[in-house]
Formats: sequence, structure tokens, C-alpha cells
Amino acid sequence: MDRDIQQTPTGEGLAGLAVAVLGPGGVGGLLAGLLARAGATVTCLAGPDTAAVLTQQGLRIESGRFGTFAVPVRAAESLSEPVDVCLVTVKATQLEAALQRIPAHLLDGALVVPFLNGVEHVALLRQRYPEAAVVAATIRVESTRVAPGHVRHDSPFASIELATDHDLRDRVERLADALQQAGLDVRVDEDEGGILWGKLNFLAPLALLTTHEAAPAGVVRERRRDDLTAVIAEVAAVARAEGASGDEHGVLQFFDRVPAGMQSSMQRDAAAGRPTELDAIGGAVLRRAAEHGVPVPVTTRLVQELRARGLASSEPPR
Repeated sequence: MDRDIQQTPTGEGLAGLAVAVLGPGGVGGLLAGLLARAGATVTCLAGPDTAAVLTQQGLRIESGRFGTFAVPVRAAESLSEPVDVCLVTVKATQLEAALQRIPAHLLDGALVVPFLNGVEHVALLRQRYPEAAVVAATIRVESTRVAPGHVRHDSPFASIELATDHDLRDRVERLADALQQAGLDVRVDEDEGGILWGKLNFLAPLALLTTHEAAPAGVVRERRRDDLTAVIAEVAAVARAEGASGDEHGVLQFFDRVPAGMQSSMQRDAAAGRPTELDAIGGAVLRRAAEHGVPVPVTTRLVQELRARGLASSEPPR
């Protein structure tokens, strides 16, 4: 163990809360580590190599905000017992294969919280796990899996939005409290569409343009300003057609405040030759735009040009 790593014993604040994390990568590993440190019983579901590392070494988190620490977690290739909460943190390209790790009956009555990019995965999960309560959610964070069991959190922010309705409010608010105890910023809102499209309104231009330009957000702001404002406005129009609020002015202001060096995960995946979430992000916007008859010419051009570069869209689970 490196000398600068604090070996953190599991706390007691969330004792009794059983959480499964499907996909302990950059996002899932960070959430698993924070929840385990706060006292939850966390089981990470991953491929055999990653599960073996987690069993032997636990999770190592490096974060300017949360500190640098190591914490033990359980690990398995498949879920074998019921849990209170299942966080789905794989990428959209891995979702179908990763769900094979979770038998549906083990999530009966559980909260299933997907932190995936896009808007179409919620319906898929509700169909797959009809007896679970699927809670639409988003997370804003920049974190990276450096190696199996090793996550680096690079952004000063780590904020979560959870959607709820009247019937689920008490359970969702208890989950929000648990996540806050773990150190995260959490907001609960009844506007499911607003939560999902609010993130996509920022993510789609960030992902498409940083990947297209092969450059971070600061370069996009300077070199591709016209395309940036156009994509933000187009996604906002689709959001409004979907019944969500589309605030292009607010999104552009937020984009102008993000760190100049911020990269999108799609950009990093494309640069590394990995499958990308182009379809889950850009493709979803185009499909919903076509359904409502909303013109999205700049978004369409960017998606088509990225597809022409041969970006892959699927990969087997690790």
C-alpha cells in the first residue's frame, strides 16, 4: 500500500444498507468507495479479473474533494442475494451484457438507480425489472478508472439528481440522505424528464464537440462556438417537445464555467479506440427529434460525421 493512501475502515453511518454497484469503473467505483467508507455493505459486480482485484485489494480512491483512501468492498461476477439498492453504472455500450449479472428476482422491491448517459435506458430497465422501483437519475462528475479497483476523481464537483413520485418519495429521500452522508451533493425532484434532458442538454454538445474536435471543453468554446450554441439550442428544442424544460441560455452559461481542460468520456473512449456512447447520446437526440418533427441539422451533421469515422458502439463486459 502506498504511504499516501489512508486505509479507511468502514464507517457505521449507513450500516444495514445493502448496495450493489454494477460496473465499478470511474463513476461506479467512486460511488462504491464513498458508500463503503460511510458504512454501507457494498457489492461490486464485475468481470472475473476486476472482481478478483477488488476482493484482494478493495477500492482505492484519489480525489481532491474526498481525499485519498482505500476501502474494502465485496466483489462478485453476479448478484447472489437481494439488495436494497442497485446502482447501474456501466456505460450504455455495456448495458445489455452487464444486466446478465443481475437476476431479476433479486431486485424485487429494490431501488434500481441507473447513472447512464442518455434517456432511453430507463424504459429498458423498467421492462427488465418490473418488480423493482427504477429511479431515473443523473450524476455530474469527472472520474476515471485508472486500473481495476483504482479510481481518480478529477472534478471539484460530484452532484446527483434523483427523480421520484409520491409513492416513492420516502424511499428515494432515504437514499438521497445516504448519498449525502457519503459526501455527495444530492437533489430530489419529481420532474423525471427534466432531470434526464437537463443533463443531456449539456452532455450532448460536450460529448459530440469534444470528440469531433479531439479537444477539451475550453477549445470547443473558442473554436466551435457557433456549433456549440446550435447543438445546445437543438437539444433544448427536443427536450421541450418531450415535455421537459429546455433552458439553452442556462446550459450555455454552465458550459462556459466548466474547467477548460474538461474532457468528455466519449472523447476519451474515441481517443483510446474504445467503443463510444455516440448512439446513446447523439443517436437518442436524433430519434426523439424525428419522432416529434424537430429539426436538428447541426446535431445530425456531427453524429453522421462521427459515425463516418467508424466509432464503435458496443463491447463485451470486462
